[in-house]
Amino acid sequence: MNILLHICCAPCAIYPVRELRSSGMQVTGFFCNHNIHPFLEYRKRLDTVREYAAMVELEVIFREEYRLEEFLGAVAAEPEQRCLYCYASRLEVAAAEAAGLGFDAFSSTLLYSRYQKHELIAELGKRFAEKYGVKFHYADFRSGWQKGIEISRELGLYRQQYCGCIYSEKERYQQRVRP
Repeated sequence: MNILLHICCAPCAIYPVRELRSSGMQVTGFFCNHNIHPFLEYRKRLDTVREYAAMVELEVIFREEYRLEEFLGAVAAEPEQRCLYCYASRLEVAAAEAAGLGFDAFSSTLLYSRYQKHELIAELGKRFAEKYGVKFHYADFRSGWQKGIEISRELGLYRQQYCGCIYSEKERYQQRVRP
């Protein structure tokens, strides 16, 4: 199977790429993460995906878009619903890209993280698969969480400290400075 794998960041890609390849799939990465803020964090993650891809000879399609205003406009009224927007906006683009380029299926490294809303990601993946006529490859990659962390450290890859949006950054760092 020829699969397009949406990659949120390099550390989260390690285990899924290994698993998909070991099961005989041809994997192409897809970086489209306009929701990552601030801009310097976006650049760090983009550059680290490039670095990782070179290390493991992974072809990656990069959609370099930084759309702060669109993100804020979509979630500012209800920031507690931001994950729905983040997942949907990226998975829909991945599904459309996979269908347009003739991939057999698409998936996402979001399915690797223990901190993401796994069931919502799977539901949205299936919805966009149906909409664009391409299979959504569901896999629960969370069992490789610790292995991915270990390998990312061994490779010396940048490891971010929060999910990616400006709200998750606030939650992560605000906890450190509270009395």
